[in-house]
Amino acid sequence: MPREYTLQKTRNIGIMAHIDAGKTTTTERVLFYTGKKHKIGEVHEGAAEMDWMEQEKERGITITSAATTCFWKPLTKKDVEMHRVNIIDTPGHVDFTVEVERSLRVLDGAVAVFDGSQGVEPQSETVWRQADKYEVPRICFVNKMDKTGADFFMSLKSIADRLTHKAVAVQLPIGQESEFRGVVDLVEKKAYTFQGHLGVDLVEIDIPEDMNAQVETYRAMLLEKAAEGNDTIMNKYLNGEELTIEEIRESIRAQVLTNEMYPVYCGSALANIGVQLVLDGVVFYLPSPLDVPPAIGTDPDDEEKKYGITADDSAPFTALAFKIATDPYVGKLTFFRVYSGVVKSGSYVLNTTTGEKERISRIVQLHANSREEVQEVYAGDIAAAIGLKRTTTGHTLSDENRPIVLEKITFPEPVIHIAIEPKTKQDQEKMGMALQKLAEEDPTFKVHTDDETLQTIISGMGELHLDILVDRMKREFGVEANIGAPQVAYREAIKASAEAQGKYVKQSGGRGQFGDCSIRLEPTPEGTGFEFVDDIKGGAIPKEYIPAIQKGIRESMDKGIIAGYQMLDIKATVYDGSYHDVDSSEIAFKMAASMAFKAAAQKANPVVMEPIMKVEVTTPETNMGDVIGDISSKRGTIEEMTDRGNAKVVRAKVPLAEMFGYVNNLRSMTQGRASYSMEFSHYQEVPKNVEAEIVAGKK
Repeated sequence: MPREYTLQKTRNIGIMAHIDAGKTTTTERVLFYTGKKHKIGEVHEGAAEMDWMEQEKERGITITSAATTCFWKPLTKKDVEMHRVNIIDTPGHVDFTVEVERSLRVLDGAVAVFDGSQGVEPQSETVWRQADKYEVPRICFVNKMDKTGADFFMSLKSIADRLTHKAVAVQLPIGQESEFRGVVDLVEKKAYTFQGHLGVDLVEIDIPEDMNAQVETYRAMLLEKAAEGNDTIMNKYLNGEELTIEEIRESIRAQVLTNEMYPVYCGSALANIGVQLVLDGVVFYLPSPLDVPPAIGTDPDDEEKKYGITADDSAPFTALAFKIATDPYVGKLTFFRVYSGVVKSGSYVLNTTTGEKERISRIVQLHANSREEVQEVYAGDIAAAIGLKRTTTGHTLSDENRPIVLEKITFPEPVIHIAIEPKTKQDQEKMGMALQKLAEEDPTFKVHTDDETLQTIISGMGELHLDILVDRMKREFGVEANIGAPQVAYREAIKASAEAQGKYVKQSGGRGQFGDCSIRLEPTPEGTGFEFVDDIKGGAIPKEYIPAIQKGIRESMDKGIIAGYQMLDIKATVYDGSYHDVDSSEIAFKMAASMAFKAAAQKANPVVMEPIMKVEVTTPETNMGDVIGDISSKRGTIEEMTDRGNAKVVRAKVPLAEMFGYVNNLRSMTQGRASYSMEFSHYQEVPKNVEAEIVAGKK
């Protein structure tokens, strides 16, 4: 069966924003106008189509990135054919950055949504930086232009000041706040309002006379920027010749594709103004799978061998699994993006990350939470597979005749722990299963058993993250659980290099035990994790015992040496040792490595590390002094203070240990007028007096 939509007419996009910027409402309107949906669901009524998990509806925030397919034919250029648009809805809450990160990996372009009364907010900045990391071309949509305090020009300036100076207005608003009623398109130099039921009809009107000068100014800025990337057009522009609309659009597109320009649109999704023109922008300016650089793959047997994978149906099949979801009817859904080739339902694929073959029994494409079964999917498509049992987020699927591994998705380590126990004995087994399923879906959610207390410990990216997972356990799996107070995920590290020998000898009649190794420990930069180097010369230790040495070191690192916290960022080199022909064994070398590690780590200036959070507080000026004083009392350092509208914004770095319950603290200090956001920044050594308290608390 040939593909219905060519690659040129396919768009894989994400809609990304700060929490509350109106992203889900914007997506809702997109689904409505593209004809996939007949009744608009408002988020504040808890009925939005993309937010299909129960808690999302209750809390009015998007947690999982649902993938949806819809179709659009531009309204402002009649000869453009219908395009297929796959949308990944991404969460804007900071505890869910993992969802944003993994969806950005599989997108080709994105629409960044901003609140017109707030401009750039903390999470907008985080998400923008994540998109920069993957070089995702973007267009911007300044939403909520009908809201009190909405100001397009303030928003445009804040995008330029805080995110990128390459943002250029392609529209201007007609009226602001309650007077907002339409937009002026600067490319075409036409004004539009949105009439009829729910703003379905695009109606051209005259540009208001009092806007003529402003339109000329901003259009000149747009044309100058558009002409930059194209010498022919630049010459025409400089010679005062009129550029055609087609030339302007082509020039804008060329610059958007290379991240040299970010067109800025305006509107109000809730008031049904402007969304269709943003869709036109998606078709005109955002890349098709053919416009993005090839994905890079590696030969699983030879890491030096790299391949560029282009979107080509005739090439061997390659795909990346980017999300696991549990569906109440069909069980496990594995969302994947096809980078090359075609895959049919019922076919076998090779999971090159695990080396196992798996069968895709069915393939579905989703519209929020309704499904349509398809027989095959092609290069550039996004779909969900049913039947993949051992494939998880970040795994590569490929044709077994051309195995290839795509670059892995990297996820941050959890920063907060909570002990959890089932309310009844009957729930014990169900809880284990539920936690396992949730951990499969979310790589930043970890579950382990504490060796000493035998409690089950869950770890995640923040209090809200864990709240929602405990809530899901109750709703989806019927497990009632009690949870403890949140605990900080402290870590340990070393600050110096050191060497030590570990010798494990046991003689007690019969076969003894003998293991002897010398290791060197060195600190490595933050975030590098654990590196193991085998530097044994001349067979001092036989090769078969090296993995046991590595295991002994790893296990000791997990237990820590100061207060029992996992150790981070260490390079361990085994460089000497000896063995016994009869008595040596894997267990003996594991014990010897553990002894050597502990001895070396004690000499390597070990320290306790704590997670430091980036905190941003928006407060009325009258409470500014209290907020700053409070942050300082929490061992925080103030980084900068700026204005946002008539409020003050304080940015600081504060240890997570000091931030529990901050929301109530801030509310009472400012009579509920301040708000804050927080995200993980880095690990930092704790002061000695605090370290003493932490060690005492563990005893």
